[in-house]
Amino acid sequence: MKFLSSPLLSACGLALALAATTASAQVPIKMVLNWKYEGAQAWFFLAQDKGYFKEEGLDVTIDQGEGSAASIPKVAAGAYQAGFGDMNALIDLASKRPADAPVGVYMLYNTPPFALVVKSDSPIKTPKDLEGKTVGGPANDGALKLFPAFAKIAKIDASKVTITNMAPNLREQMLVRGQIDAGFGYVTTVSFSAKGMGLDPAKDLRFIRYGDHGMDLYSNTVFFARSFVKENPKAVQGFVKALNRAVKEVIANPEAGMDAVMKREPLLKREVEKEKLLATLKNDMSHPEIARIGLGDVDDARLTKNITIVVEANQLPRAPETKEVFDRSFMPARAERPSTTSAP
Repeated sequence: MKFLSSPLLSACGLALALAATTASAQVPIKMVLNWKYEGAQAWFFLAQDKGYFKEEGLDVTIDQGEGSAASIPKVAAGAYQAGFGDMNALIDLASKRPADAPVGVYMLYNTPPFALVVKSDSPIKTPKDLEGKTVGGPANDGALKLFPAFAKIAKIDASKVTITNMAPNLREQMLVRGQIDAGFGYVTTVSFSAKGMGLDPAKDLRFIRYGDHGMDLYSNTVFFARSFVKENPKAVQGFVKALNRAVKEVIANPEAGMDAVMKREPLLKREVEKEKLLATLKNDMSHPEIARIGLGDVDDARLTKNITIVVEANQLPRAPETKEVFDRSFMPARAERPSTTSAP
């Protein structure tokens, strides 16, 4: 049997071949988030939905997380190539197991969100008042993980504080019922959980912020497995480029970000999640330094102090160098990154 070729068939064959080549060239990246799907993760979803990751040759899948500190060991263990989580937990692992620790590549939460929350009428007015009290939080909560460091800096006798764990959705309920005297958490997360219970955080709660007591720490960063960074530097650069593009778009148009969030979890209350997104931009991503260095980067002197605080307070075996925990070489140029997180 004889087959006749035609320009049309040749063109179709070429197109299929190119499509197959493009598909096979995509680098797979599994990413784990800091928490369940929520408004403050909008840029990750928008970059995925609008094809920004694919344009960089990446096939990105995004899973929900279980806490800002929990994502670090998941990436270190090889279950994921990328994650979004607490820089301080990353520093802890880098001190203990430098070969396994992931490396930060794009800092998002540059303002410390860590806090202790109490009821507005609580007798706990200062950090020292926590002595003799019961404080609770989810086991993987970033503020809980940092409490030893906070206790040292704020001169709290940690041996006189009782720590208890609970499921994340029970923290505010236990506080209101008096089952705990204070709770560990992020200001934005706790505020919106309280709102979901019908409380007014501004009237019913008070926050003791770590940042107000000498802990001007970085918080959640995007990070990659150390081995992946070494083997796929272009993929890391492409991921950061796509993410930065999406962050700028969400800042300019929060509704576009919310469209992407709601596709992931239609049962979420859109207006609540939008408010959470805007609060995160205002409270967690607005450190004055970004006007100088741009969103995504870190100040080396500040990060060095951050490392020192975490290492000394937790009596870690060594102080990692800044370049061990954060590599800025994958970021877009300064002019391409946001100087403010305020909507235009």
